[in-house]
Amino acid sequence: MLNFEQKKVVVAEVNEVASNALSAVAAEYSGLSVFDMTNLRSAARDSGVYLRVVRNTLARRALEGTDFECMRDGLVGHLVLAFSQEDPGAAARVVKEFRKGNDRLDVKLISIGGKLLEPGDLDRLAKMPNKEQAISMLMSVMKAPIDKFVRTMAEPNAKLVRTIAAVRDQKKSAA
Repeated sequence: MLNFEQKKVVVAEVNEVASNALSAVAAEYSGLSVFDMTNLRSAARDSGVYLRVVRNTLARRALEGTDFECMRDGLVGHLVLAFSQEDPGAAARVVKEFRKGNDRLDVKLISIGGKLLEPGDLDRLAKMPNKEQAISMLMSVMKAPIDKFVRTMAEPNAKLVRTIAAVRDQKKSAA
């Protein structure tokens, strides 16, 4: 049992993480073994996801003043909170991947950008590109007009070369 000072530390820690997080997933973990929870924690740590089991009363206090305050009313039952620190879809990907091998983890709440999503939106959030993928997509969109411009500018010269080559081939065949 935590004393008052320890509870204050837990609330402050979760509040700090939630203040800087990009998205959050709350899932009911009842029925999971210690081994399963250890695997989930390990996967979360490897993906840059903060994962914590917190009493709901403490979690409600910790979420005050953050983008995830919209989750407060849904904090019921034995929940594990997962916060994406660097990539908005990281927590959703960790939970989705874990659920493939263990259906006892039941998603209850999902939030991103201060909006509460339906638990069925887990797949949609998990498919969001990470930072590197988003930069790559942006670069390809920015590069496309330049590529087209270069090809357009080079086409008259290429057409001239093809015409001269055709005339050359025609003269060779006539001779």
